[in-house]
Amino acid sequence: MKNFLATALLLSSLLSAEAQKVDYPLIQETVEFLSSDALKGRSTGTYGEEVAAQYIATKMKMMGLKPMGTEGYFQHFSVTPKANPHAAESDKVGEPINGMNVVGFLDHQKEQTIVIGAHFDHLGEGGEGSLYAGKEPQIHNGADDNASGVALLLALAEEMVDDPEDFQANNYLFIAFSGEEKGLWGSNYFCKNPTIDLSTVNFMLNFDMVGRLDLDKGLAINGVGTSPFWEKAIPEANEDSIKLITSESGVGPSDHTSFYLQDIPVLHFFTGQHEDYHKPSDDADKVNIEGIVMIQELISDLVELSPEQKKIEFTKTKDESESTPRFKVTLGVMPDYMFQGEGMKIDGVTEGRPAHKAGFQKGDVVIQMGEHKVDGMMAYMKALSKFKSGDETVVKVKRGEEVVEAEVIF
Repeated sequence: MKNFLATALLLSSLLSAEAQKVDYPLIQETVEFLSSDALKGRSTGTYGEEVAAQYIATKMKMMGLKPMGTEGYFQHFSVTPKANPHAAESDKVGEPINGMNVVGFLDHQKEQTIVIGAHFDHLGEGGEGSLYAGKEPQIHNGADDNASGVALLLALAEEMVDDPEDFQANNYLFIAFSGEEKGLWGSNYFCKNPTIDLSTVNFMLNFDMVGRLDLDKGLAINGVGTSPFWEKAIPEANEDSIKLITSESGVGPSDHTSFYLQDIPVLHFFTGQHEDYHKPSDDADKVNIEGIVMIQELISDLVELSPEQKKIEFTKTKDESESTPRFKVTLGVMPDYMFQGEGMKIDGVTEGRPAHKAGFQKGDVVIQMGEHKVDGMMAYMKALSKFKSGDETVVKVKRGEEVVEAEVIF
């Protein structure tokens, strides 16, 4: 462990020196360090997770954030996974996995606190959750998912420490969660074992995959229905006029859900999925550093708009996942969740799966599956739920101005 830590610390110093050559050194360094091979994918309960946590805690200490874990900056938790015949050796039932959150506090002596969170764990060398099709284990570095979110969290913390007058209306609790990839373990544990009074939390901001901003596709902000405050404040904060794709639900597959279930307004910032999602190819050189800075500016302005001495109102939202159909087959594609046109746009095709065998390509837009029209993501999932393994159907896609159809065997 000492040799591993020494190697990681040396790597951190080298990356820090290299990062000084760019305009945004903390963001660049954080993304490159957390997604380096030395951390072996930061899976919860591993050396890589521990070194990542130490790195984040060190940054918090250097900024002057107050430790707000149960052991300094750390809040340890332990989870015994449920039975899973496909689980990795380290995930067997009866063998608890020990993880840790990293928690720092900026205390302005106010009655209310804004929670700013991002998970720092990833998939290790693959296994459950990985979309990598290779047979040999490969390190999944998780640069976008979610070194990018941690980089944004630390950059905001640094800005708020350096410019206290602009952020005096609230206290700020910065939490780097572990165990998100295994089922929101860290955020769930924190909400059940908070180190501050949750009744004082004004709202929670969650950064998960914010490293691939494409100005043509835009920035997704989920949870806008959790408070009427967001409807006016978000457009006002968007001074750069970034294209925004919003959804109302406070429930989703990331850590903001844990806080929403405690009746706390939330927002989840997300730049969209891509072909490298949950694959070894999610590396630092593909992260849009300038894009993270643009998102930081939007969030800084949003936080500054929060009222002093008054919590924003919480409203419950419809859980969209409740109406999501279940399906037994897949096309083997990565949907473009940022697409706002009619149909389901394909953002990636997995080799050897039905869509690949049928000749479909990235950029194709699925408009019909058999007799089922596809006018959006929900219609696509409903259509998919009608098929079972072995079924054959004709799928129509729009490719540019041309409509292409092919037979698909599930």
